Amino acid sequence: MSDTTWGPLGEDRDEHAPSGPPQDHLPFVPPLPPAQASVRPAWEPDLAHERTLTWETEQDPWNSPVAPVAVPTGRRERGRIGWGRLFLVSLLSGIVGATLAAGVVLWLGDNGSGGDSANVTVVERIETQILTPETGGSTSAAVATRVLPSIVTIEVRETSGGDTAADSSGSGVVISTDGLLVTNHHVVDGAADVRVVFADGRTYEAEIIGSDSLTDIALIRIDAVGLTAVEIGSAANMHIGDAAIAIGSPLGLRGGPSVTVGVVSAFDRRVQTSVTSELFGLLQTDAPITRGSSGGALVDDHGRLIGITTAIGVSDVGAEGLGFAVPVEMVMRIVDDLNEFGEARHAFLGIQGTTLFRQAADGATVPSGVVVSEVVAASAASAAGLEPGDIILSFDGDAVTTMEQLVVEVRFYRVGDAIDVVIERTEAEQTIPVILLERPEDV
Repeated sequence: MSDTTWGPLGEDRDEHAPSGPPQDHLPFVPPLPPAQASVRPAWEPDLAHERTLTWETEQDPWNSPVAPVAVPTGRRERGRIGWGRLFLVSLLSGIVGATLAAGVVLWLGDNGSGGDSANVTVVERIETQILTPETGGSTSAAVATRVLPSIVTIEVRETSGGDTAADSSGSGVVISTDGLLVTNHHVVDGAADVRVVFADGRTYEAEIIGSDSLTDIALIRIDAVGLTAVEIGSAANMHIGDAAIAIGSPLGLRGGPSVTVGVVSAFDRRVQTSVTSELFGLLQTDAPITRGSSGGALVDDHGRLIGITTAIGVSDVGAEGLGFAVPVEMVMRIVDDLNEFGEARHAFLGIQGTTLFRQAADGATVPSGVVVSEVVAASAASAAGLEPGDIILSFDGDAVTTMEQLVVEVRFYRVGDAIDVVIERTEAEQTIPVILLERPEDV
């Protein structure tokens, strides 16, 4: 059996991954031993800019058990331009340190997109003919025609000034007609200059509005109007087996975005992107995703955004056909915070706990809730009156069966949201109203 690693979609920045220097400068590291894995972003990691994501363990106030689902990785996806050899990285950006998985990646030639667009403030909308099965073309062709104008290549330079080629590249998605775009945190993390390149070659300098390492989401802005914004869909309305189409800019290749087709393979995936970093609640798809696609779009069969591609599974023999995306509901919550505050304000319940297993009639053990082992002082939980020994059964109307699920549930809410938590205390159920507070920096 081949060793399996989890990693970002390769280097969106052909050369830089979420948390490491350009792949072309990565030292050789032998393949991971059997049974180990790591997660890699959709672009090569830049080891010089290794990103660190912090996620709670099951005994951590941020709630979440440690699962042996992968091993380190977590570089931002960036790719250089030029030809060379790179090593696959774990989080859509690349493999971290001793957990690097050997791999080869194309280095693009000149990354410069050319043209000075600093003085351009108005963009003429690209008129396209929307195809349907009735008017001609397949469903995927119709979706591609609709979504392609909203997908861009994001080029990143480590130093500002001059007209040098990009150090790495990733993907981005237009979410407003007046210049807001979303991408991955690891794509722009540590960048001095960011440029946005459309399929027709139009290039704009971009400003980073805010970036969140915890969810790997970033918001950037360009000085343009009349853009084609992607239609926002819902991952919550999807089912396993539903069509999923990935659109991004792998390897920063010229000529426009690439389109690949697959299905939604699973929900609520948890992947470990480094020894201390994990992503929760991800969508899984078999739509082929590769380096440079980090920050791209995962859409449904109507062209509606259901996720932002973030990581891929990679083994010692190459990609394993497992791609991961941050669900659009979480993306838009983070985007709202970044746009309003310049940073993401994460809601915090404030408990430490473990999954409760009960025995079913047939003798099987079934996850049935979360046992509170400790309540953090001055937290939402303590203010609401939660106590050690309480069993959390429901969070804002959604049944809670595991600690990991509770972590994901909380991350879909904003600071200040009022929710009802159903608990079991001394064998009796009761509903406790909770107002979520902001997550402390030290947890």
